Amino acid sequence: MRSLNVKIASSSPPWGSRKPASDLVGLKNLGPTIIKRLGGVGISSRAELARVGAAPAYRLMASQTAPHRLAVCYYLYSLEGALQDRHWDDFSDEEKSQMRLATGLKL
Repeated sequence: MRSLNVKIASSSPPWGSRKPASDLVGLKNLGPTIIKRLGGVGISSRAELARVGAAPAYRLMASQTAPHRLAVCYYLYSLEGALQDRHWDDFSDEEKSQMRLATGLKL
């Protein structure tokens, strides 16, 4: 019987090598797409999102997608809702207007 000399690429075992799940997972309104985009601008926790704020976080994400626009209701309102534990559509028209103004962008 001949033995095969196969070299298996070394890789870290799956246990203990993964980053802990972000605490953004499970926040109201935040699905995998928004969490991925937040990570793309350096926001990987609720505390970081709270420190930066919803409007600045939206601006950061929007700068990554220019010249395409990010949907205001899907991103801006969702970020603020995540911080307040509110559904994005529960904000009044006045609150939504204030959020849009806070971005400093023409929306």
